[in-house]
Amino acid sequence: MRYIGAAVPRLEDKRYVTGRGLYVDDISLPKMLHAAVLRSSYAHARILKIDKSKALALKGVVAVYTAEDLGHLNGPLPPSVSPLPQYPIPYMKTHYALAKDKVRYVGEPVAFVVAENRYVAKDALELIEVEYQPLQPVVDVEKAIQPDSPLVHEDVPNNIAAKHVIKVGDTSSAAHADLVVNERFVFNRGAGVSIETRGVVASYEQKTGQLTIWDSTQGPIPIRNTLAKHFGIPLHLVRVVAPDVGGGFGPKIMLFYPEEILTTFASIKTGRPVKWVEDRREYMVAANQERIQVHYVSAAFSRDGKILKLKDRFLVDTGAYTPYGIMVPIITSGTLPGPYKIPALEIEFASVYTNKTVVSPVRGAGRPDAVYVMERVMDIAADKLGIDRAEIRRRNLIQPNEFPYDTGIVYQDGGPVRYDSGNYQAVLEKLLQRIGYSSWRERKEQYRRQGRRVGLGLALYVEGSGVGPYEMARVTVTPAGRIVVATGVGSQGQGHFTTLAQIAADVLGADLNSVDVVVGDTDQMPWGIGTFASRSATIAGNAVYLAALEVKKKAAEIAAKAFEVHPDDLEFRDGKVSVRGFPEKSLSLAELAVMAHPIRGLIQREPGLEATKFFSPAQSVFGAGGHAAEVEVDVETGKIRVIRYVIVHDSGSVINPLIVEGQIIGGLSNGLGSALLEEIVHDEQGQPLTATLADYLIPSAVETPDIIETAHVETPTPLNPLGVKGVGEGGVIPVAAVIASAVQDAFDGRIIPSESPLTPSKMHRLFSENR
Repeated sequence: MRYIGAAVPRLEDKRYVTGRGLYVDDISLPKMLHAAVLRSSYAHARILKIDKSKALALKGVVAVYTAEDLGHLNGPLPPSVSPLPQYPIPYMKTHYALAKDKVRYVGEPVAFVVAENRYVAKDALELIEVEYQPLQPVVDVEKAIQPDSPLVHEDVPNNIAAKHVIKVGDTSSAAHADLVVNERFVFNRGAGVSIETRGVVASYEQKTGQLTIWDSTQGPIPIRNTLAKHFGIPLHLVRVVAPDVGGGFGPKIMLFYPEEILTTFASIKTGRPVKWVEDRREYMVAANQERIQVHYVSAAFSRDGKILKLKDRFLVDTGAYTPYGIMVPIITSGTLPGPYKIPALEIEFASVYTNKTVVSPVRGAGRPDAVYVMERVMDIAADKLGIDRAEIRRRNLIQPNEFPYDTGIVYQDGGPVRYDSGNYQAVLEKLLQRIGYSSWRERKEQYRRQGRRVGLGLALYVEGSGVGPYEMARVTVTPAGRIVVATGVGSQGQGHFTTLAQIAADVLGADLNSVDVVVGDTDQMPWGIGTFASRSATIAGNAVYLAALEVKKKAAEIAAKAFEVHPDDLEFRDGKVSVRGFPEKSLSLAELAVMAHPIRGLIQREPGLEATKFFSPAQSVFGAGGHAAEVEVDVETGKIRVIRYVIVHDSGSVINPLIVEGQIIGGLSNGLGSALLEEIVHDEQGQPLTATLADYLIPSAVETPDIIETAHVETPTPLNPLGVKGVGEGGVIPVAAVIASAVQDAFDGRIIPSESPLTPSKMHRLFSENR
C-alpha cells in the first residue's frame, strides 16, 4: 500500500497507553543522587550573603553549590539563538546557572543541593540562609520603558533589549483613508504546562570520561555540543538522550536551562549520577513562558473595505533575560499581515526587560498575538463600514495566482516572509460553508428568542513553519530486513515514530511494521537541530525521504545486477524487489542487505544498504487556515461556552490525516486555554499569583466544544520534495481571535474585546463599560 497520505493509527501509542514509556524520572542508576534548587523568593534583589553551613550539616546532604563554587561555569550562559543580522540585539542578556550578585525574578536559581534522596534535598533548601537586599521590581511592561522606571539590568537604558522598525510599501499612502481603526490590544502571559515537567539525569564515568545525559529537552544535539564545550569533554564522549518526553510546547527547546549545567557539574564533582526533576510549582515560575504583548494599532481602510495601511507599535515583555533573543517579536511581525494584501506596513517593536520569568516560544510563538491583532482589526472595520465580516476578508485576500507572494518582511530564519503557495479563497469559502455562515442570521435570531447571547466568530491566519537550517536522517536496511530510521528530532508526542516510518516504508515498498524509528539520541544521529517551529515533517521528514530514495537506488542497483536487468525494470513491493511482470524473480530487502556487504570478494560500490542525507530548506514554508465558532456568553456569570468549532487547514501535502487532525485539535485545546482561562498574573512586587494549577486554569473536557469539525485544503509547497508544510501550531494560532470575534457578534458590536483571555471577570468589566 501507499503509506504517504494514509490515515495510519500511531505506532507508538500502544507503548504509551500500556505504561511502557520511558521518561527522565524513570531513569534509575546505581548510587544515584538527587538534587533540588533553591530559588529566589524576590523578583528583584541583591544577594548580600549565603550561608549553607546548616544545609551541609543535614544528614544525607552530599553537596551544596552556590555561584562561587561553579568558577568559570557561572558566566552568562550561551544564548539559544544568535541574533540575526537584520535584527541585532544591542542589550542581549543571558542568565546564569546560579544567581551571582543579584536575582531578577521569582524562581531564579540561587543554590543547588545534592543529597542521597529527593526528600533530604528538599529539606536542605529550607536550611540555606540567604540575606537579600530587596530592590524595586519592574513588573508592568508599559511602565518599564518610562524614564523613571527602575532598571532590571543597570546598563540597559529604559529596559529595552532591542527595538526595530519594519517598513514596507509607501507608508504615506493612506492619507485620504475613509476609516482609521485605532486600538490597543493586550495578549496574556501564559505557560506551556506540559504534563511532564522538566528533568535531567547526568552520569559522568570518571574512568572513561564518558558523560551521559538524559534530558526532557526538544534539542538534545545542541545540548550535547555546548556541554562538551563548557566542560572541556571531547564531543564523542558526550551522549545526550531525550527519552520519551511528556509534552514540550516550546519551553523545552530552551538552551540552556541552569539545571542542565548544574546536574552535569554535580555528577562530575561527586563521581555519582545526579537526578533533578522539577515539581509543578517550580515549572510555573522557572520554566520559560510566553505570550504577553501590548499592541497599539492604527489601520486605514477605504470605504469599500480595502485595507490601505497597517501600523502596529508593540511591546513584548521578555522577562529578566533574553537567551532566546527577540525571536518572538520577529515571528509576530512576520505573521501580522496574514492572508491579506496590505499595500503599506509599518511595524515597530520593542523587547522589554521585566522582573519576571524568561520568555521564549510557547506553542504558537508570537503568532496568536499577531493574528489576534489583524483579525480584531478586520472585525472592527467591518462593523464600522457596515460590511459583512466574511466579505471584508474576501476583498483583501491574496489571490491564488499571486504566489509566491512576498510580504517584504524578514522572518525568524533570516529569509523572506514569502508565501510559497496557498489558496486562501478556498480556505475561507470552505470555512463559511462548514460553519453554515449563510444561515447564521436565522440561527442567531433563534438563540435570541430563547434568551441566549450567542455569536459567531471567525479568523484567518498564515502559519510560517519548517524553519532551517537543516536536519539529517539515516536510513538503514539491516540483514534481518528491518528498516531503521534515525534522526535528530526528538518526539514529545507528535507522532514521529509513525510519520517518519510511513515515509521510509512508502519509498521502499515495505510493511510499516518493519520500520524502527530512533529519535532523540545523539549516539544514533550526531547532527541536527531539534523539534520546534512545526519543522519535524517538513525538514526531518524530507531528509528521511531523500535518504530512503538513496537506499532504494542502492538496492535497485544490486538487484539489477543479480537479475541482469535495468534498475528501471524493477519494482519495490511487500518488502521485496522484483522484476516488473515477473514476480517470481525477486529478492527481499533482507537478502539485498546481506548482498550489500559481503564478507569476502571485491565490490565496486559503497557497502551496506544505508544512506545518510540532510535537508536544508531555501526558506520557511507557509501554511494557512481558518477557524470559526459559535460561542455563548452567560450575561449573569460572564462565562463563555464554545458550542461548536470548525477548523479548515492547509498544511500542504498530508502525510497522515489522523496525526494532522490530532495536532489541530490538540492545538485548539491550547488555544482555548489562552482565549478563556490561562493567564500568569503578578502582583506589584513581581510575585506570581498563579503558580499552581488551582490558580492557573487549563482547559478540561468541560471547556472543550462538544462539536469539533476539521477539513483540509491542500496546496503542496514547491520548496520540498514531499510538498509538506507544518501543522503543529495551526490549531492554537487564531483561537483567541475567534472567541473575541464571536463575543463581538453576540453583542452586535456593542462590546469589542481587546484583551485575552476573556475570563468571567474581564467579561463583567466589559459589561460594565458598555451599559
